[in-house]
Amino acid sequence: MSVPFNFAPAISAALDEAAASLEWDAAVFAPDVRTADPRHGDFQANGVLPYAKRSRQNPRALAEQLVGALPASITGACEVAVAGPGFLNFTLKPTTLEAWLEAFADEDSLRQGAKSGQPEAGKVFIVDYSAPNTAKQMHVGHLRSAVIGEAISRLLDFSGARVIRDNHIGDWGTGFGKLIWAYKRELDATALESDPLEEFERLYKVGNQAADEDESVLAEARQELVKLQSGDKENLAIWRRINEVSLTAFQEIYDQLGIKFDYTLGESFYNDKVGQVYEELTAAGLARESQGALVVFHPEHPKFKKQPFLIRKSDGAANYASTDLATLLYRREHFDADAVIYVIDSRQSDHCQQLFLTTEKWFTQTNRAVPRMEHTSFGTVLGENNKPLKTRSGENIKLRELLAEATERAARLVAEKSADLSAAEQAEIAAVVGVGSVQYADLCQNRSTDYVFSWDKMISLEGNTAAYLLYAIARIRSIFRKLDRDPAASTGGAEASGLETSTEIALARKLAKFPEALSGAVGPLRPHVLCLYLYELAGEFSAFYTADKVSVEDPAIRERRLRLCARTLLLLETGLGLLGLRTLERM
Repeated sequence: MSVPFNFAPAISAALDEAAASLEWDAAVFAPDVRTADPRHGDFQANGVLPYAKRSRQNPRALAEQLVGALPASITGACEVAVAGPGFLNFTLKPTTLEAWLEAFADEDSLRQGAKSGQPEAGKVFIVDYSAPNTAKQMHVGHLRSAVIGEAISRLLDFSGARVIRDNHIGDWGTGFGKLIWAYKRELDATALESDPLEEFERLYKVGNQAADEDESVLAEARQELVKLQSGDKENLAIWRRINEVSLTAFQEIYDQLGIKFDYTLGESFYNDKVGQVYEELTAAGLARESQGALVVFHPEHPKFKKQPFLIRKSDGAANYASTDLATLLYRREHFDADAVIYVIDSRQSDHCQQLFLTTEKWFTQTNRAVPRMEHTSFGTVLGENNKPLKTRSGENIKLRELLAEATERAARLVAEKSADLSAAEQAEIAAVVGVGSVQYADLCQNRSTDYVFSWDKMISLEGNTAAYLLYAIARIRSIFRKLDRDPAASTGGAEASGLETSTEIALARKLAKFPEALSGAVGPLRPHVLCLYLYELAGEFSAFYTADKVSVEDPAIRERRLRLCARTLLLLETGLGLLGLRTLERM
């Protein structure tokens, strides 16, 4: 039996086909297939009622006509019922569920299924995320961009897009003049050797404070920046040393989070490319001088009628806008990008809107293809006082310290629950659970909202947490270890009997909803949709495992239940992998 990967589009296409055979107006009828309340079926089509209203016909009669015209590919796979004033409920038959479980038995088949029919498949997506500033340590404010950006990259890649991960670091600008000024005068060589990033942060504060207090220092710092931008050997050497140390420190955190970038093209990379931006925008009549600065106005936009987009400062210096425009041009022409996704916090909304408006006009006037440009915004990580999470002294919490504490807290949980494991095994589990808990606590939230960071809720075996899902995976793997079976080889096949119990069918129905959860996460770039699905899947498995013994004497029953265990394991591990989390074989 041939089954589609995602039933919702298949049902929608079948409804369109049936409507066409009945000569319904295709411009009016829209199937509107969506997930149904499980009590009523797997999918519901709500398009008949609005069509009946527009055509002034009886909706229930129309619905019955439509059901009668459905192709056998759907009526053979689903039980179809008319409910209420013309709603159509589709319930997948047990034989259909079994066929789906057989067809999508490994990650490769899931990946191939995910690519089919996905609008993202084959397109080049550049995902711009993390983007910390060099000479500074990553702190909790950098967490969301890194974690959400990595999950989005993996989801898009799984769906068939060609994903280019770009870490657009802040490695240029006025701050370096102050830092180099302080470096030359206040450097502590011992501190630089023991903890270079701490020393760079201290030097920046020294230079910044001195420049604020003394105009002559500010002038000297500006001169240091001019020397840097002019290629002065000494200043370039200092600048390179700062960036080298910073990138090494960043990579240590990225390694913990499972992040690997394809490119790290910072602001400095585009320093010699902003001239083309000024020339083209001016020639196109989009940019003009205002009080010595070069700006772009968008008078047609209500918000930006009087708020210009500053692309060159009055002193001739570039800024974020000029660099970002040069970056978009490079991404379009060098990478042939179809889409550019900016994983940046919501406070940058105005900047992104003006950037996208300017680029759209610029590319259109210069006969360049305009890529999809999307600001994938996110809220703030809050402390339990509902204010941005900081230390008691008011400082930003360093990300390396946050991950270290997460691992320590997880180690206490592991020591309590798995005292029989070796110290090395406990340490490995603690690292996976600790870091994964931080990642998952962020990802399971709707990214648009702020969320409260709570250690007690985060590292818990109860609720929608990484630890709960990792434990579910470990429990399934223990089933196969006890039976000396390989979960990858448990396909059910001819030895398995058909699904019978209500909990077996409920679990199989949930497994077959994976494609919908994937689409729901990929389309709007919202990983929390997949998180919720995985949590619900683990819950369905728990109900099944409690009600139906797996290791039974009857081989036909045992094989069908092992297949359900294997598919649950596959989807939990695949899903957590798409979110950027590592998984465990035991816990």
